[in-house]
Amino acid sequence: METEGSSRPSGRPRPWLLVALALVAGLGLLSWVMSGNSAAPTARPSNVRAQAANRGAEAVDPADLDVRLDDLTAPRPGNPAGDRNPFRFYVKPPTAPPAEPTNADPPPRAVLLPEPSGPPAPPKIPLKFIGVLEVTGIGKVAAFSDCRVTMRGREGEIIAGQYRLVHIGVESVVMEYVDGRGRETIRMSGQDCVGK
Repeated sequence: METEGSSRPSGRPRPWLLVALALVAGLGLLSWVMSGNSAAPTARPSNVRAQAANRGAEAVDPADLDVRLDDLTAPRPGNPAGDRNPFRFYVKPPTAPPAEPTNADPPPRAVLLPEPSGPPAPPKIPLKFIGVLEVTGIGKVAAFSDCRVTMRGREGEIIAGQYRLVHIGVESVVMEYVDGRGRETIRMSGQDCVGK
């Protein structure tokens, strides 16, 4: 008979080995943290060349250190503060001098035209053009909707009791009121229902 220890499969790790590996990894991590290493990189000085030049530079002549205080009190070039706009990239053109008025010609008067007095334009036709059907024996039939009821008609017929269908096109129709006023073209993809 085989003992219990020899019947264990060799591919499975032993628990004491996993504990030992976890302990070694934990000790390595703890020693790395305690040593002072950090994940953030150290900042390099921004003027490395200037520092290197200063180290190797010879003594500076005191005559080169002359400060010109007169230049600080000199007037600055003029730029009106009101004209400055940091979001524009053009130079403002110089303004032209105002023209001198002459008394020879008086200014023209504005003439008001009377408003046209006629009947107001009829309101838009409140139908939505849905599409065209080709029916054998009848011809083209256009379908309309007023967002409540769907209607259909052929060229020359009266739709909804008040609109005449004048012409059926491929993607539009021409309609007018029964009395001939307010002719308009309604596109298939254009107008929504007005009387929702």
